[in-house]
Amino acid sequence: MSNDGKGYMTDERVMIRDAAREFTMREVLPVANELDGPDGEIPMDLRNKMAEMGYFGITVPEELGGMGLGAFEYCLIAEELSRGWMSVASIIARAQGGWIMKTMPEERLKEYMPRVVSGEFLNASALSEPDTGSDLASISCRAVLEGDEWVLTGNKYWCTFADGADYLIVFARTSNPASGARRWEGISCFMIEKERGKFPNGMTGNAIPKIGYFGWKTFELALDGVRVPKENLLGDEGKAFLVMTKGLETARAHTAARAIGLAQGALEDSIAYATERKQFGMPIAEYQAIRFKIATMATEIEAARQLMYFVCNEIDSGRRCDKEASMVKYFASEMAERVTSTALQIFGGAGYTTLFPIERYWRDARLTKIFEGTSEIQQRIISTNLLGKSEVEGIIAERAYEKFAKARGLTA
Repeated sequence: MSNDGKGYMTDERVMIRDAAREFTMREVLPVANELDGPDGEIPMDLRNKMAEMGYFGITVPEELGGMGLGAFEYCLIAEELSRGWMSVASIIARAQGGWIMKTMPEERLKEYMPRVVSGEFLNASALSEPDTGSDLASISCRAVLEGDEWVLTGNKYWCTFADGADYLIVFARTSNPASGARRWEGISCFMIEKERGKFPNGMTGNAIPKIGYFGWKTFELALDGVRVPKENLLGDEGKAFLVMTKGLETARAHTAARAIGLAQGALEDSIAYATERKQFGMPIAEYQAIRFKIATMATEIEAARQLMYFVCNEIDSGRRCDKEASMVKYFASEMAERVTSTALQIFGGAGYTTLFPIERYWRDARLTKIFEGTSEIQQRIISTNLLGKSEVEGIIAERAYEKFAKARGLTA
């Protein structure tokens, strides 16, 4: 674990962090070591214990039953949970209010939020599509209003927890962008309530085979006339893209926290292994090559952690930090891949087995460079903040979209 982060870590935050650490080592890590694998699932018993800890309502206001804390505490807890199993640190993002908090009127919030905080009403988000990943403004899934219902048709991809969720957040196009309009105009967001463990009428799902991020399944979804009550349009019609971008700073800090937690687990396990494993008559921790690896790992982890603390503090202070949020997501995820790979090297052949958690940290760390915006997307955001928009890149993107839109019939 890190030091107390002077300047950021109050006594309350230290207690929150330490409680999450103790919970992870007692409840999460043993379960992860036993169940992580293509067919393993996060047990309901563990989810219930997380609910008792308040982890599904960290950022939910106290008047709605939550803990009323900020992005800082959210990321502190997520880092510790990831030290055990990143999927467990990710499932808490399926609560916290999310789109409901941003878009629902107060009377409906009072109905839904107690269920969210208790872990009884968790979501899965369907944004990406088979041909649309980083460029979410290009989605083609359609929603048409028929009487008092929206009818959704199209395909979605990379929807983790789609089967186990209690509702889906689905992005669909309700209108085509007018000539000269921004590409994201006309994208709306819908809440599709469903029975846990099943898909709603008109929707089918196929699990996507993955190399990691186990504990739950990730789906490709086919929507064929899925009907949604008119009132389950979240926010203003055609403006969902704007609402989504406002939450990216916290989402990227959360991903950084998960990456740091993975790296911290790899570091701690490497130190323990290096002091026990003997070669040529002495523990490998005595050899400079291993000592320097561990020193570098620890330094990079702490640098990422302190940057995360800064970003979380800016978010909670209400200051814009889109550039810094991209920086911490980029730096922490790249760092996590390096650190977990180094840890595997320290373990040698043992690290390439499933007998130790190192391979899990390594596999999951690789994903952090992809989801919540790839490393390349983060570099693009950072460079745009520093240099302004690239005219060449803009021209290329516009031409590519025109070709895509013509093929998909998205032009007005």
